[in-house]
Amino acid sequence: MKNYGALFKNGLVKENPLLVLMIGLCSSLAVTTSVANGIGMGIAMTFVLLMSEVIISLFRKLIPDSIRIPVFIIVIASFTTIADLCMKAYTPALSKSMGVFIPLIVVNCIIMGRVEAFASKRSVDEAVFDALGMGLGYTWVLTGISAVRELLGAGSLLGFRILPEDLSIGFFAQSPGGFFVFGLFIALNFTIKKLGEKKKKPAIENTSVPATEKEEGAE
Repeated sequence: MKNYGALFKNGLVKENPLLVLMIGLCSSLAVTTSVANGIGMGIAMTFVLLMSEVIISLFRKLIPDSIRIPVFIIVIASFTTIADLCMKAYTPALSKSMGVFIPLIVVNCIIMGRVEAFASKRSVDEAVFDALGMGLGYTWVLTGISAVRELLGAGSLLGFRILPEDLSIGFFAQSPGGFFVFGLFIALNFTIKKLGEKKKKPAIENTSVPATEKEEGAE
């Protein structure tokens, strides 16, 4: 039986594209100056990833190996164009603030990597859960980094003033601040994993049978 929950959780935490696989970092750090940008980029990426994985998985047996990469790029570019035009039509201010990074989804390593490594080899239903997990995993990290940078760098969240302007730190609104916050997220994720592993080890040791008991049972 297919474990859809594990596929979904895999992208959210275990193989998070940003915190664990560390791919697609350029656009991620460039657009995370505000929460609106982070959410917008995450939704656009999730849409393109989901639709691309579904289409590639659906026609995987009909795509010749010799031209699979060009086909993948055409499919990804088609859905990227749809996402870009929709954002320009319905959220022009958000589209303008993200600039060239929405069209650059076409060459994002996350999408190409999942299409090549997963969707081209697995069924449509598995591709859906993989895409949703990876897309939402990308989105929550992007939104978290954006929230920290906007709050500390501009003193606001989603445009609403939270901290007095005098308390804002310009460092977080700049590129070095993006790298710094991203590093903190990676460190936090690593620490949580280590603590989880330490909790599991005592539980495994407690369930094991002592050697003396084993010898007595054998006698």
